[in-house]
Amino acid sequence: MIIVDTTVWVDYLRGTSSPHAEWLDAHLSAERLGLTDLILCEVLQGVGADARFDAIRTELQRFEVYETGTIELAVEAATNYRRLRAAGRTVRKTIDCLIATFCLVEGHSLLHNDRDYDPFEMHLGLRVVHP
Repeated sequence: MIIVDTTVWVDYLRGTSSPHAEWLDAHLSAERLGLTDLILCEVLQGVGADARFDAIRTELQRFEVYETGTIELAVEAATNYRRLRAAGRTVRKTIDCLIATFCLVEGHSLLHNDRDYDPFEMHLGLRVVHP
């Protein structure tokens, strides 16, 4: 399973050309893709027009959407944040810690365009799709 991060969905849905959005477009039907409830929330928060909100929600819910709100994940994400901070790498966003930790725990790869995930890859073994 490849979890597609908000950073990629936003470019893809806006039609913004980026290697990550182009990879997503090329692999929509060839790969098993998913997202988390947190990613779904972030993407939908950024939708401007009400008419597009329902269409985008429907489009994203075609993929597997994983719920992440567990105590175990919260504790593991905080532990990973502390490990990275001890290694001199501070992650800016709590949601990115939760998404990366979810991928690590569940064994999923992540397609992203956000430097906050780099320490998870370099220090904790997060599998990342590099277009």
